[in-house]
Parts: sequence; structure tokens; C-alpha cells
Amino acid sequence: MQKILNTLMPCLIVILTCALSIRAQQSSPERGGLDVDGPYRVVENWFKPGVDGWNQPVTGVAIDNPNRIFVVSSGQPITEPGSLILGPDGTTLNPVRDWSATKLQNPTHEHLILVLNSDGKTVEDWSQWNDQLVLPHSVEFSPYDPEKHVWVVDREGDQILKFTNDGKKLVLRIGEKGVAGTDHNHFSRPASLLFMSDGSFYVADGYDNARIVKFDKDGKYLMEWGTKGTAHGEFNLVHDVALDAQRRIYVADRNNNRIQIFDESGKYLDEWTNIRNPSHLTFTQDGFVWVTSGAGNRLAKFDLNGRLLTYWGMYGRFPGAFDDPHTIDVDSSGNLYVVEVYNNRVEKFVPRDGADKSRLIGQKLVLKEDGH
Repeated sequence: MQKILNTLMPCLIVILTCALSIRAQQSSPERGGLDVDGPYRVVENWFKPGVDGWNQPVTGVAIDNPNRIFVVSSGQPITEPGSLILGPDGTTLNPVRDWSATKLQNPTHEHLILVLNSDGKTVEDWSQWNDQLVLPHSVEFSPYDPEKHVWVVDREGDQILKFTNDGKKLVLRIGEKGVAGTDHNHFSRPASLLFMSDGSFYVADGYDNARIVKFDKDGKYLMEWGTKGTAHGEFNLVHDVALDAQRRIYVADRNNNRIQIFDESGKYLDEWTNIRNPSHLTFTQDGFVWVTSGAGNRLAKFDLNGRLLTYWGMYGRFPGAFDDPHTIDVDSSGNLYVVEVYNNRVEKFVPRDGADKSRLIGQKLVLKEDGH
């Protein structure tokens, strides 16, 4: 027996050593890297709008299904790709940030609402509605709407439009195109929407009015709160509004670098400070919220006590990097889509094999009628 063991021992040692080596290679982290795209792999050159010399800021994204992805964008400046856009005083402008000046340069008014397939190719261009829009800021679906109407927030048009899913009919318009106001029937540069399970919705109205406005399912005014300022319940650019599982309303108070929290009637509850330019809020079914930081060029995960848990993303123009991530959405397969205003693109991120699931952005929170 001892002779047999002595004969087999070297082989056993070799087998054990190889097994441990393979295990170490599998469990050890990748060498190098800066965790640019976190637990995801970016799909390079995914966005294919089908327009030569695309130089058009993309402002919103919403998923109908993994093969029907809606994006909205501003008009395309009449410039060569990469060339500068100059204002009246000769300073360099951005066609979204400095719209009031660049609109004087007569940008083309095309490709405002596109539908992409899973490969990033344009399969629908809703050009039939170009004359009804000025500059779309976001495109959204209500998760409680079985007909999947398409909602577009037209920031510079001071209006919100609701279309049938096929784009053939405009079924609702709230606000008046090109007419800003502070009353119950007008907006002044609205930014985004929050849908409730009963069909009512909140509007982040937004850039000028610094208020939250609530409407019923038919678009009838119900209530509002907020004014310009830095105190509790005051805002400086309301960029997004979202809901947690306890039906608390979260407001991305972007230029105040904070998130404020309210009850459904607008009563102030709490705030999270020191969040650089929160642009978009995504509550997920697993009980967390992901904050898109435009200035920070990152996606950050928080618990509902405001504690930062993880983040990823960095500034740049290369694939996987960001330049002002504006809004995000996740399809039913877990693929992530990120709109970048100043990189003029939508990026698609696919979960890596073996990725840490706690760092992946989960499916969006959808409440039932009873609020749970």
C-alpha cells in the first residue's frame, strides 16, 4: 500500500496544484483597468441612427421592448461633425445647453423621435410629428398603461404630447406649443414625468418654473408645489421625479446638487445632499435607487436611507465612457441603455458573464394598484 501511495503522490500533487491554479485564475480580478463600465460590457458602435455625419444631441431613451427602443433628440445643427457652434459673441455653444442662442442658427428639424431595434439601427422615424415639436427632452412609457402610449416632454415647446404606440395619432396635448406660463394650463421648459398606478402623473416643470405639477389620467390639473430657491421644498432646475415602494416622491433638484423627498401631496420629508447634478432617478424592484449624475459622469446606487453603495462610470468620448449621461433605461433582458447629451449617442451595455449582480441595474419598480 505504501509503495502505491508513494507512486501516486506526485501525480496527486500535480493534479491538486493545477486545480488550485485554475481556481485562482478564475477568481482573481482582471489585471489593470479602471472599472469604466462596471459590471457591464459596452457594445461598441451600437448606435446607428442612419444619418450621415450625425451631430445631434440625444436627450431621452425609453424601452418599449428589447427590439423597439425609443430615443428623442434635438435638431441637428448645420455644422460638420466635430466643428464648433458659435454664439453671437463668438463663444462656443452647445446645441442643448445653449438652445436659446443656437436656435438662431437654424438647426435642421429632423430625427426628433427615432425607434431603434436591438442592433441600434433606426427602424422608425416619426418625422410626421416634427412640426408639432420644438426640442424633446424625454420620452416615456407608463408601466400601468396596457396600450403603451408614447409620451414626449417637449422642453423648448413648453408642452407634453401623448401618442398612440404606432405613432399614428396624437391623443393628448398638455400645454401650448411655444407659450410658456405658470398657470394650470402652461409649462415653462418641463423636463420629465412620473406615472402613478391610477393613471395620474406628475410633471417636473422644470427648467424655469421650478415646480412639480400633478394631473389626473385625463390631463386635468390637480395640484402643484415648489418655487425657485434653496430651502426645503424649493428647487433650482427640477430635472426628474420618481417614486419608491413607500410611495414617496423623489425630486432630482439638479442645480441644487441634491435629491428632495416628499409625500404624494408635496409635504417635505427629507433630502440627500452633495449629489452632483442628479439628472435621472431609477428605482428598482430590489429596493434601491440608481442616480444618474450628469456632472459626475457616473451611475451611483443608493439604499433608501441615502447611503452610497457602489458606482461606476467616467468622463470620456471613447466607448463605455460618458459625457453628461442624461437618462437611462433597462430592457427585460437586463441590457442597459444610456443617453449622453454631449457625446450625441445612446450606448448599450450588456451584463458581463459572472458580473456582481449587486452592481447591475435591476428591473424598474412598478407598484400595484394597492401601492405594494
